[in-house]
Amino acid sequence: MWEPSLRYPDPAIRALDASFERYHLALAGVERLYTGCRWAEGPVWFGAWRSLLFSDVPNDRILLWSEATGTVSTFRAPSNHANGNTRDREGRLVTCEHGGETGGRRVTRTEHDGAITVLLDSFEGKRLNSPNDVVVRSDGSIWFTDPPFGILGYYQGVKAEQELPARIYRIDGATGRATVVADDVNGPNGLAFSPDESKLYVIESRARPRNIRVFDLAGDALRNSRVLVEAGTGTPDGFRVDVDGNLWCGWGMDPEQDGVRVFNPAGEPIGHIHLPERCANLAFGGRHRNRLFMASCHSLYALYVNTQGTPGG
Repeated sequence: MWEPSLRYPDPAIRALDASFERYHLALAGVERLYTGCRWAEGPVWFGAWRSLLFSDVPNDRILLWSEATGTVSTFRAPSNHANGNTRDREGRLVTCEHGGETGGRRVTRTEHDGAITVLLDSFEGKRLNSPNDVVVRSDGSIWFTDPPFGILGYYQGVKAEQELPARIYRIDGATGRATVVADDVNGPNGLAFSPDESKLYVIESRARPRNIRVFDLAGDALRNSRVLVEAGTGTPDGFRVDVDGNLWCGWGMDPEQDGVRVFNPAGEPIGHIHLPERCANLAFGGRHRNRLFMASCHSLYALYVNTQGTPGG
């Protein structure tokens, strides 16, 4: 059974380059906040609630961890096998749903009064595959990936025929109009903007080896696609970006690599946070956006770090 280290500095936090030391708090260690998921995903922080929402995809639920009480409760079940979550610029929950027995395969927004608005469930008359991860730009536009992972079987969704290619979409925040911004990423998965929103990073999860790709943004269009990180034997999944432009990536999948791998904006590895499980996705939260929440297979972990997540992350 995993136990937190009683020593400072925590040996689970390792610098791969001297530049990582500035982000490592010597008197902070990895904490396990909860365990009991089948595949934890999509954490997102809600400051007004002092709470974190995160998905348990196979168990078809969204859970809520309370900072005030340290307890976990069910926020939504069934959740249409919800995966990625984020907040829009009005503080509303935006969720990618793989789909369930009653429908789904859509991107939704939970209004402040609890009503659920469907933002997109089809494109040009065909059903989406299984929306995976989502980010919201400062102009209110919603960007999400749509690989077929949730319709390949009955574990993280409901098995179905794929009607559309795997793509990255943009939903205009004002009009609701959806456009395809990329259709040449092999298995698009996690995605994140650089702090100035001049770049979009995307996990290419069906490349061999997996890649982290980067695009330049020209208005609402993506240009100059290129590989930023070739993951080798690692398996990046979801990630978030801090205010200095570093990428904090869910990583695995063997005992030596499980956890979070940190890359600088040039794509060079600078640090690693070792966890006893593969990390799927993560989010910055807490009062100062300096607490890293890591959704990792069965469990939710947290670590205070000496940086902040970007406001949109």
